[in-house]
Amino acid sequence: MMSTDVLDEPRARASWRELRVAVGPLFVGLLALGIVFHAEVVAAIDVWIESTAYNHCFLVLPIVAYLIWDRRAVLSGAVPHTWPAASVLAVPVGAAWFLADRVGIMEGRQLAAMCLVELLLLAVLGWRLYRALLGPLLYLFFLVPFGAFITPQLQDITAAFTAHGLDLLGIPNYSDGYTIEIPEGSFVIAQACAGLRFLIAAVAFGCLYALLMYRSSLRRTLFILVSIVVPVIANGFRALGIVVLGHVLGSAEAAATDHVLYGWIFFSIVILLLVILGLPFREDGEPRLPLEHDTALPPASASAGFRSVATVFGVAVIAPLIAVWFDHASAASLPTQWPSVLAGGCRETTPAERSVSDAPGRVLILHLSCDDRGVVVRTELFSPNTDPGALAAERHRLLDLPWESSETGRFVVHGVTWRTVASAEPVRIAANALWIGGRQATLGLRLRLAQGWRSITGGGAAPVLMVVAPDPNLAADERGLREAQEAVRAYLQRQPGLATVLARMSEAAVTPAEETGAE
Repeated sequence: MMSTDVLDEPRARASWRELRVAVGPLFVGLLALGIVFHAEVVAAIDVWIESTAYNHCFLVLPIVAYLIWDRRAVLSGAVPHTWPAASVLAVPVGAAWFLADRVGIMEGRQLAAMCLVELLLLAVLGWRLYRALLGPLLYLFFLVPFGAFITPQLQDITAAFTAHGLDLLGIPNYSDGYTIEIPEGSFVIAQACAGLRFLIAAVAFGCLYALLMYRSSLRRTLFILVSIVVPVIANGFRALGIVVLGHVLGSAEAAATDHVLYGWIFFSIVILLLVILGLPFREDGEPRLPLEHDTALPPASASAGFRSVATVFGVAVIAPLIAVWFDHASAASLPTQWPSVLAGGCRETTPAERSVSDAPGRVLILHLSCDDRGVVVRTELFSPNTDPGALAAERHRLLDLPWESSETGRFVVHGVTWRTVASAEPVRIAANALWIGGRQATLGLRLRLAQGWRSITGGGAAPVLMVVAPDPNLAADERGLREAQEAVRAYLQRQPGLATVLARMSEAAVTPAEETGAE
């Protein structure tokens, strides 16, 4: 379709000469922010690679580039006018980053860092030009892999939808949380079945479609809202359809064999229906008018752009510097000896590894054989003031499982509650437990807030994290997974005094001035 945008070629060439003065400051500013917030960038890219829910993030930058090019008629009259006052807005954003850092929420840190990028663009381009490119620039937020926190709510919705649907269809069923049983077998609404990947992909597509097809804010907002609601409902129908298929086929296992493929086919049909639904209201035929030049504003210059970059960056870097200072101040000497009880009477198959260079705490890794079953026991003792983000990151690293692994349950051995985490590809499982202040703890919001406060004020108890995993060669299939679970339990059954020892270690307040030996 031929574009009806009004494009004045001579004016566009003149405007491009004006726009080029902003390229240098933006490049320097974005590079500087990328260096300061490199941890957020690396963590985001790791999630893009590991999680199928966020693979589309690799397409965000090309999409933004196309959306800006699609607005070339608007840019034909655009002139950047710096707005250094945007640096004032960086103060609350920096405070939000610091809070997310202390509480250990990487998505919060990434969202704050992206807000600082937006403020840098606003400061260098000026409000008028930034507003003209508001849609494409806000689309950059899809670079942040956020939304995983709503997975439990999506599971609840899917499970309730499926159970009520079965009742309406008259199919006998019993629902217990995320497990749904019918006469033909059992189905589990796992985290992967919650519909998060469908929802995020649909919202990203909905925003792109709205920016391309509509001009009015109302129509864009309505279509984006539809792209949020429809995938949630559609995922409920998908889960219900798989259970009904199991009822028709007479086998739950047969229906669930290709459920991922069924899901993507169903999702593709839903997206197609969204496109068809939105076409009658399209406004892409209306022309985009060039942005009028405002002679009342100061002329654009590279020096003004660099000054704006300096003001925003100067404010943005304060929060990370404060966080580094607190981390350095809370560094403590940790015990160099480990209690022999950690071996639990099992035979060491290889020499123990007593430290890991990139770990925030002191690590002991034991490779053991218990009743001819191989297990790997990883124990890490942290500084009392370690922030919860480091605890969560180390838990994920020590588990050594893919990003999309999910907690599958818990069991109690000798009074200790162990949480099991498993992955489907590859088929692996591990158990973990955390002690702080002599008691078991979980990395919930309450603990994150308390540990984040300790990382600022000092004092407290030394967290101890233990992860028990079977020999990786065991868990290659369902049979291997059962053997792996038995290997983990066999090791823990040999540890009647484990809870007492690790609780005592976590009670000790370790200060920078002293080094404590474990019993």
